[in-house]
Amino acid sequence: MTTTFPPPAGLTVRPATPGDAPAVRDLLNRVDLLEIGRAETDLREVRADLEHPGTDLRRDSWLLADGDELVGYGLVRDRSGGGRIDLDQYVLPQYQAGALHLFALMERRAVELAAANGASRAVLHLLLNTRPTLDTRAIRGRGWACVRRYQVLERRVDPRTDPVPAPRPGVTLRDCRREEDRRTAHRLEQEAFAAHFDARPRTFEQWWEDIDGAHLDWSLTWIATVAGVGDVAVLRTRDDRAGRGWADRLGVLPAARGCGLGGYLLRHFFGHYAASGWEAVALGVDTANTTGALALYEGHGMTVDFAVDTWELTLPVPGL
Repeated sequence: MTTTFPPPAGLTVRPATPGDAPAVRDLLNRVDLLEIGRAETDLREVRADLEHPGTDLRRDSWLLADGDELVGYGLVRDRSGGGRIDLDQYVLPQYQAGALHLFALMERRAVELAAANGASRAVLHLLLNTRPTLDTRAIRGRGWACVRRYQVLERRVDPRTDPVPAPRPGVTLRDCRREEDRRTAHRLEQEAFAAHFDARPRTFEQWWEDIDGAHLDWSLTWIATVAGVGDVAVLRTRDDRAGRGWADRLGVLPAARGCGLGGYLLRHFFGHYAASGWEAVALGVDTANTTGALALYEGHGMTVDFAVDTWELTLPVPGL
């Protein structure tokens, strides 16, 4: 990677390599400690980003260093094949000038990616903690705006109070250890979340790469089937997050909503992880979700741990 302008005095910038994953993990955990009070990033997550087949690290990643100390990290991810480009950016709070330098590099690369996809504009999205190490006034000055808020909800679980619920009449659950069931889980997720904010159609192969499917325990994803109707809901969870079982997706098809399936799957989530020895579970929810998900989770005793905002910037693609 080459740049057309230098970083702030005393700092250096270079692309990341897969071998930088431990250092990036350590930086992200330093940011986690400042923003939410604990380290939450594990090495597998970082490696999945740095080794993603759709990422060209030489052009899509940046490490900001002060001498030998890694102080900032940026990554641009094109997962839409169009104008929607995702950005990740982490920086220690005393390096705001370096953070803005990374933003300039990432924004420019995002426009290049959108142009290569034939889009007339680049719509950039970035997730930031609601109390970030970044000075958001500076990015507002670049045209960024906060457009959505997500909350991470958590709950303590105990096998004495959170047993695996008894089967509902006419409802069966099966896990997704079989290939055909994983493909069904993909279809159900696509249909259940099609009307949600920032939803993007994904082929099975794209979805598999996005969720790092090769490294998931598919016995922890369940499909709900209603007798006489068919497969109507999916619950995808994982046990590789620090200290908590995590639900990546809980989706019910629109035609099957309102009859208690969401609550049943949520209680199954609680009960399975409690029975497996976990003391807490968590998930993320869009606070503007119109399906009633936030009320469902809160009604089952989940409370806010922390929140993140989606920031958006739209840039024109020159010549299009």
